Amino acid sequence: MRWTRPWGQLRLPLRARVMLAFGLVSVLVTGLIAILTWNLSSSYMLSQRQDSAVRQAVVNARLVQEALRRDSHDLSELLTGLGSQVESAVLLVDHGQWISSGNLLDPRQLPHALLDLVGQGVAARQRLVLSEVPVLAVGLPLPAASATYVEVFPLRDLDRTFHFLSWMLAAGVVVSGFAGALLGRWAAARALRPLTTLTAAAASAAAGDLTIRLPDTRDPDLAPLTTAFNNTTERLQRRVIRDARFAGDVSHEVRSPLTTMLNAMAVLQRRRTELSANGQQALDLLATELRRFQRLVDDLLEISLATEDRADLPLEPVDLVELVAHAARDRVGGEPPVVDAADPHPRVLADRRRLERAVTNLLSNADQHGRGLVRVGLLRHNGQARIEVDDAGPGVPVADRELIFERFARGSPAFRDPSDTGAGLGLALVAQHVHGHAGRTWVEDRPGGGARFVIEIPEAGQ
Repeated sequence: MRWTRPWGQLRLPLRARVMLAFGLVSVLVTGLIAILTWNLSSSYMLSQRQDSAVRQAVVNARLVQEALRRDSHDLSELLTGLGSQVESAVLLVDHGQWISSGNLLDPRQLPHALLDLVGQGVAARQRLVLSEVPVLAVGLPLPAASATYVEVFPLRDLDRTFHFLSWMLAAGVVVSGFAGALLGRWAAARALRPLTTLTAAAASAAAGDLTIRLPDTRDPDLAPLTTAFNNTTERLQRRVIRDARFAGDVSHEVRSPLTTMLNAMAVLQRRRTELSANGQQALDLLATELRRFQRLVDDLLEISLATEDRADLPLEPVDLVELVAHAARDRVGGEPPVVDAADPHPRVLADRRRLERAVTNLLSNADQHGRGLVRVGLLRHNGQARIEVDDAGPGVPVADRELIFERFARGSPAFRDPSDTGAGLGLALVAQHVHGHAGRTWVEDRPGGGARFVIEIPEAGQ
């Protein structure tokens, strides 16, 4: 079976695509310029070299023809002088006799087609390689002397120039590609800077900081987006504050009749023996619901207060070991927790009441919903003070690990304890109080089974 990856999973990030596009455009443009430069420059230099060689060969051929016409005895010395240049050679065919002179080259290796063409009285030239040396062979007929003259000119220097030019142009294309990619990276970073700012602001707003605002801009393309984002967060902030005040007002209004009902319930419980069995059962049910109602009202009031004055927390140095010990003493039932504390004890700047309430809620959550508290860890980790609360329960499903910290969330029905009568505000209070201390909280699997609830708050002095 052949496996293929969907194309959607192979897409590069936008920044990388911009860099790649700039780099490819730079390579294409500079590559086209390099090809044109190579063709024009190489053609021009080769043409100049060939014209120069032909002119030199014509002059030398006239000298040789004059020497043949005079039947000069200096012909051998003349040919030797003409072929004395490094990697050059001359060939004279006089009445079928070959007279050659050269330096490191054998002119008899010349192509027969070239010699035959010159022998027919036609001037010719040809670029070829003799003894691994690039040369230009120029053949000229000498009709006055019934002879043929061929001179070989070396092209090694021109060939080296071509190689150097080609390497320089190729290096220029590569450097241009890298420069284009760097330019694309700079352009992408500059173009995406507003998007990066917007992403950071949106992340802060999603984390609960509704006071975040985008700075004003004069860019006509970004101004509508900035205005829309700021208006949205401002409306959300007003909505959250209004809901918190509503919850607080309702809680305050309900506390008076609730207190009256609790006092009346206390009177009835003192005279419980005078009631019938059904009356006693009804009284117990009513007492349970009233206590649950009281916890709900207290939690709603706590949430509303935490929402309104989150930025004005009365901070003080707090020893986490002492705080956890005090919170554990307020537990109802259960064995004293096993405390695993670092030495020296972690210390934080915190609102003692709110942080202790958060720890108390985690301890109560372990007792009521986690089948018992197993361990409390007080550690330090990368400048953060960490509180770990381990329970012996079945753990929290991955899909519910963020949901359980929301208000009135009680987890998936499949994993919920049927006897659970909580309103789902305890862990929401934990998250809200910890966030107010510039910390974070989450739940993970405990080694050996169960759940581990973690609170991290910056250490004092960090």
